[in-house]
Order: sequence, then structure tokens, then C-alpha cells
Amino acid sequence: MSHDGVGLRAVSRSVAFLTAGALAVPLLAGCGSDEETSKPLAAQDIVPAARNLVADGGTLKWAVDAVPETLNAFQADADAGTTRIAQAVLPAMFRTDASGRPVRDADYLESAKVIETEPRQVVLYKLNQQAVWSDGREIGAADFVAQWRALSGKDSAYWTARNAGYDRISKIEQGASALEVRVTFSRPYADWKSLFSPLYPKDVMGTPDAFNDGARRKLKVTAGPFKVDKVDTADKDVVLTRNPRWWGEAPKLSEIVLHAVPRDKRAAALADGTVDVADIDAADAERINLAAGKKGNQGPLTGGGKTSAKKLRSWALAHGFDSDRIPHSTDKLRHTISTYLEQQDALRAVDVRKSLAPAYTQLALNGSAGPLTDERVRRAVARALDREELAKVVLTPLGLPAVPVGSHLALSGQYDYADDSDALGDQDTKQAAALLADAGWVSGGPVKQEKKGEKAAGPEDKDSKASGKKGSKASGDDDGTYIVGEDDKGERGDEGERGDEGGKHLAQDGKQYSGDLKKGGAPGAYAPKGTAAPAGAPAAPLAKDGKALNLRFVLPSGPGSQTLNTVAERISAMLEQVGIRTTISKVPDDSYFKDHIAAGDYDLALFSWPASAFPATDARPIFAKPVPAADGSVNIGQNYTRVGTDQVDQLFEQAGATLDEDEARDLIRKADSRIWAEAGSIPLYQRPQLVAARATLVNVGAFGFQTPVYEDMGFLKKGAKIPAAGPAKK
Repeated sequence: MSHDGVGLRAVSRSVAFLTAGALAVPLLAGCGSDEETSKPLAAQDIVPAARNLVADGGTLKWAVDAVPETLNAFQADADAGTTRIAQAVLPAMFRTDASGRPVRDADYLESAKVIETEPRQVVLYKLNQQAVWSDGREIGAADFVAQWRALSGKDSAYWTARNAGYDRISKIEQGASALEVRVTFSRPYADWKSLFSPLYPKDVMGTPDAFNDGARRKLKVTAGPFKVDKVDTADKDVVLTRNPRWWGEAPKLSEIVLHAVPRDKRAAALADGTVDVADIDAADAERINLAAGKKGNQGPLTGGGKTSAKKLRSWALAHGFDSDRIPHSTDKLRHTISTYLEQQDALRAVDVRKSLAPAYTQLALNGSAGPLTDERVRRAVARALDREELAKVVLTPLGLPAVPVGSHLALSGQYDYADDSDALGDQDTKQAAALLADAGWVSGGPVKQEKKGEKAAGPEDKDSKASGKKGSKASGDDDGTYIVGEDDKGERGDEGERGDEGGKHLAQDGKQYSGDLKKGGAPGAYAPKGTAAPAGAPAAPLAKDGKALNLRFVLPSGPGSQTLNTVAERISAMLEQVGIRTTISKVPDDSYFKDHIAAGDYDLALFSWPASAFPATDARPIFAKPVPAADGSVNIGQNYTRVGTDQVDQLFEQAGATLDEDEARDLIRKADSRIWAEAGSIPLYQRPQLVAARATLVNVGAFGFQTPVYEDMGFLKKGAKIPAAGPAKK
């Protein structure tokens, strides 16, 4: 998975137990239900076209990070590719609209509503009478029952990643006809619309063997506009073809091929026609825009004369080439530049489509060890940050709205969204300094010489022993660890000139942003290369009990991670203004989450969470109070900051159990206010969503919140022109 997003609906769930002894915070009121609903900050960008303008036939080649390990979206190793396939080939009772709200999918569902609340909640689903599986069998109650039993959590033989909501169902039965399904809940469940989306056939859910292994590499029975034709691990392809039994609008495309392409190879793949559409990073977006704006530019090779190696290298550096990978041989460098320019010519047929992804990047503060166990220190870190400035650094160069995210549980445009950051307060260095002083951290206080093997304040692994020299690398460490302070370009080379990554990890997924933590690009978002840190004289270092206040900032080190590094350095400079020093430690991508975030081996970290239409269900394990286990360990669920309270748990429980949408929204907002007050996670900005697509490709691109409509995707008919406001279906 990638590190910039964690899939809310395709990762393990843990039960949050209510315990006594909540951390005291003031009672914070949620916003009233009469407040106007917010709007998405950026519209989707998919080049919408009416179906009559789209050509019939054609193959769409779509870049993914990897061939999915499983086609079962309810398994722990499901990823963004799994979700994309499920959306195209399986039923979903509800999908998300442009504002991130669940809406009925009329292709499968005529209606769904709560018909009883006493003595039990009962939901009646009326299915579309044309809805059938690809083997000809009607979609019906037997499929609902099989999925419920597989995901209820009662049978450990099913290797399921989550059972939220399904564990509240007491029975499922056929209604007055074969097209009606009655679902009875043992306890009220507000997020019932999250269930049975996707819906798998009973062939997959009916037995543990079929669930665990049968749907990993093939889906024999489907019920979407497309079906899975083959999964080719050798060619790194998943081929989807038209479903001949599809009853809805006929797909315009003949097939969709999901092809695995590494993030740093996508510009080349777009240029040579290997793929037609791909999520890209800001550097590739800049390159594609440059190709469109400077046609015929042959750079230093123009004229056929001999160009010096120095000029060739200078030109390569100016055009974003990685300095470590520029060939030393002049002939090889000339060939590299020639290939690059050929690709630039081909990229003139590609557009960049941009929006804001349904995910946000956060600063995570590890509250389980070191100085950040003290709420006052966490709040001081948060009050030292200029979140508006950080949003501008990332989003303004892309022409996207640079508005800080004000909620942990929703994004602007979603029903539950409200800016609850007042519970913590705006940037205020004086207040931050006062909080640190109250916590006992003294400016310029004495620091004891560390003994061999003694840890500094805060988690630090064996390879992160800082020298204490401001702006220097940590002594005895690798090139990935250094103390933020004075400019050390001489030591770190021209790392700041490297590109950054678009990614999915949103936090995979989501991935769907269902974000996936194993495959894909690096986390976070985008920032212009060479962005400088804010000016200002740093405050004197702080110390307590002979130890300096130095927080370990852990970041991924792989290709495309420069954005997070840029943001981290900007944050570190802001913290210096109140006397907090940071040691930036760069670790391999494949160990970033597993060995550091999930293991609690960090003080500060950056990663993303996707926004869910069902925060009472999906966000609960992210912010639930860690629970001690019988063996002495602590079950943190997905709460990687280890900061939680009984009050937040109770509010999630109440929100998940009320069937009044306005009441549930108020409870969600109250929970968010308390999460802000605890300062374990600081939302920064909504992630940008950059997608490169062939200029002739329509109804595809940066989808924002909305579930893609796969049957409308295709290539524009020859000679067809899209009206200025040409609408797309649904």
C-alpha cells in the first residue's frame, strides 16, 4: 500500500470498548442542524460528455499501482485496484455522489428504507427486477444472507477484514416477493446504507474456502456493466470486458485493462501508449503541461551541433531530472535527453485533470511515549502550526483551493462537515510557548550529556542518535536522519530538486482512497520543488529534567516523497519558533507504516486518511481509545496516535445508533471537537487529485467524491465537440 492514505473500508476493524476515566476537556457544542451545508472546495474534472458523443468500442488502459492480491474487497490485503474492479463488476446498493453522500444505485435498487424501528430496526430493500448475476440467477435474499453470515464475525473460519454493521444484523429474510429483502438489526444502526456495497454472490460468500481463496484471482459470477475476463500477473494486467447480461446502459468501452505501472514510470507509459489514464504526481503534471505549452521544443539538441556535457547536464537539471540518475557519459546523456524530448512530443496528446481527493493529509502526534504523552505539549505543537500556510505551499501552485481542513471526520461538501478547529485554536506562538512552560519545558535549560544507549526525549530507534549540532546529520546515522535547523544543502545535496508524488494512500483508497498501505506511491501531497522554510529567528531550545525537547519526525524516503519532506521541513521550522527541535528520520517506504507508524516508533509523522460517507462506523477505530488486551498488549485498532478518550468513544457509539440524520451529524461534530482538543491528529489540507488522461478520453479523470460511472467512459467520437457545460449521466 501507499503511505498517503489508509483504506477505511478495506482494513481490519477492532471493537472499541467504553472504559472509565476520560481525559478532562471542556464541553464543546456541535453545530446546529439548521446550519447551511458546505460545498466541495473543487469540482470533479472528468471532461463530462453526453453518451451520444462517446464512440462505441475501444480499450481503456488504466494505470494501477499493482495487480491486486485479491478481488475480495472484504479481505485485509484488498487495495485500490480491488475497489476499482468491484465498482465496475459488482452490485452496490448505494454509491457516493459529488458531495460524498450515499445515493441509491437505481440499476440495482428500486428503493431502500427503514420501515420499522420498534421493537427492532428493519430495512426493506426492493431490488431492480432486471438485476441478475452473470450466470442468469436473480440477485436476491440468498446473496444478502451469505454476505451477512460471512462478515458478521461469528465464524472465525472466514478471514474477513471487517464486520462493522454486519455484526448488528439479527436476521435477513425474503419479503413479500423474491425482489424484496428484509434486514432486521439487533441494535439500531445509523450507517445501514454502508452495507452490501459491494455485494458479492453467494458463490463467493457461501463458504469459508470460497471467501478466503476462491475470489482472490478470479470472479466467475459478477453483476456489473463489466466482468472480470482475466487476471494476468505475468503481464501485470487485469482485463475487464463487457458483461453480456448487463441490463443497464450499455458500456461504451469494449474493455478496460488495469495495468500495473510504477509511479515514476507513468509519464513514459502515457507517452508510449502503454496506458491512457493514470494518477500522477505534481512533477509529471508540470511536465505534461510543459509539453502542451512548448510544442516542438528540442532543448539543447536543437541545431544538430555538439552540445557540451556541462550544458546538457544543466538543461537536464533545469527540467527536473534526478541529479543522482543523470548519466555521466555525454553520449548516454544525449540519448536520455533525446528520449525525454520524444516523450514530450507524445505527451502533447495528454491532459492533466485535477480536483481535490476525498482524503486529507494530517500531522500525527504519537501520544504513547515521550513528551507528546502530555496533552499540553501536543497542543503546543498544534498551536505553533500555520495550517493555512501549509495548505498554500501544497495546493496554490496547482491552482487548487488552499483551505485548511477543519474536521477529522468529513471534508467540505459532505453532510457531516464543520470546521471544529476552534476547539484547539488558531496558530499562536505565545500560547504555544505558555503551554510548554506549563508542562515544565524551560527555554535554554541545562541538558545532561546522554550516556551511551540512553534515549532522548521521545521514541527513537537504534539508528537515530542525533548529534545535537543544529542543521547537521545525526552522528552515526544514515543519510536519512538529520536535525532541522541551519541550511545543510551542502550535506544533503540537491535533494530538494526532486519531484514529488500524487499517490493514492488517501491515507488507498483509499486506496479508494480506500488507501492501501503496502503498494503504490509515497504519502502526503504535493509541494513546489525548492520551497523555502518560513523565515524568523528560532527560539532557544527547551529542556526538562536535563533532556532537550527534540521530536523525531519520521518520513518515507522513496521516490516521490519530496512533498512530505518539504511539508515536514516547513512544520519543523514553525516548531523551532517555539523552541521545539525536530530530528527528521527518513525510512524505507516498505517499512514506513509497518515498522514505524503502526509500531509507534515515531513522534511526528505525515500520512493521510480518506473521508467516509459513514464516519460513525469508519472513523471510529481511527480515534477510539486504545484498549488493554488480556496478554498485556494494547489494542490500538487504527488509532496510530494512541490518543483517545471515553467521551469520543461514547459519541461515536451514540452517532452510530441514532436514525435521526441531524442528531447523528451533531454527535459526529461534537466528537470531532473533542478529537481536536486532544491534539493527537492535526488535519492540514485536502489532498490534491491529479490525473493524466488522453485528450480524447471523456467521463474519466479526477472524480473527487463521486463513484465513477464505468459504462459512460470512453473516447470522443471523431468530429464530436463537447458543449461548454455538457452534462454526464448520473
